[in-house]
Amino acid sequence: MADETNLEVRLKRRPGGVPVAEDFDVVEGPVPVPGAGDMLCRARYLSLDPYMRGQISGRHLSGAVEVGDLMRGEVISDVVTSNAGRFDVGDRIAFRGHWQSWQVTDGAEARLVDPAIDPPSLALGILGMPGLTAYAGFLHLAEPKAGDVVVVSAASGPVGSMVGQIARIKGCRVVGIAGGPEKCRWVTEEAGFDACIDYKAEELGPAIERECPNGVDIYFDNVGGDVLDAVMWRLALGARVVLCGLMAQYNTDEIPPGPNPATIIKARATVRGLVVYDHEDKRADFTRDALAWLAAGKLHYREDVTEGLENAPAAFARLMAGRNFGKMVVKI
Repeated sequence: MADETNLEVRLKRRPGGVPVAEDFDVVEGPVPVPGAGDMLCRARYLSLDPYMRGQISGRHLSGAVEVGDLMRGEVISDVVTSNAGRFDVGDRIAFRGHWQSWQVTDGAEARLVDPAIDPPSLALGILGMPGLTAYAGFLHLAEPKAGDVVVVSAASGPVGSMVGQIARIKGCRVVGIAGGPEKCRWVTEEAGFDACIDYKAEELGPAIERECPNGVDIYFDNVGGDVLDAVMWRLALGARVVLCGLMAQYNTDEIPPGPNPATIIKARATVRGLVVYDHEDKRADFTRDALAWLAAGKLHYREDVTEGLENAPAAFARLMAGRNFGKMVVKI
């Protein structure tokens, strides 16, 4: 592979607010050399996710990305050389790697991507980390019952749309919150939610009361901030709240005030934090169920695909500005 180069994306500077493409460097380097016990892989797809904003701010639980570091993210890659023995040359695997065209891994945390998954990028979306997040967070933390009224923020995104569709499968009434008529239309007409509130077009509080006149039994929050506060005031008795994402505060160093504890006390609510890394033991069950639901036409998805690793910085900036529609993936 002497004629090959390794395209890399590194953090150039810490963003002030919403990231822009100029916060990153795209450079060429040599193809890495795998050591004993390693594999050399050619990257095919890269997942872009909001949590990465926390990494480059130095406040994500997975660790910081420092200025000059390679950006980190989950990748789907083809095994080109294997000194590890865990996978064979030609296998397609998914693992937490970097924003670069060639990857070296020992494969310890990698998983095989089923060749039947088409497109393969679904292993980064509804059949990957976002899907597992939704599955574990909703089924195991929210403890749903048929007939529950479920509200989901960021409902057109990969986690939110999956939560809502699983809730519908389990017999719940599902109300989404999304921004703009196009996203709300997709949430109801394609993803099958019972209703979707456009937070850009109407005040959230009265809209939630209209759609959930007896209160909210389960709230799955991907946003935080004002959206979280609006829903918390409208919880039903015995409500369950799952806190998953913090989109409202990723782009700022000012932490917004949290919900008033009175909302939790009044509803006798249970509030639980969700970190997907805690639920790897549920992956086999999730994969089995999700593949069956997908085959039965019960799951729908939307991908926002960017071509070329060199365009990853601009795509990430678009994601963090809320201008994406669906799971953000870079096809390398």
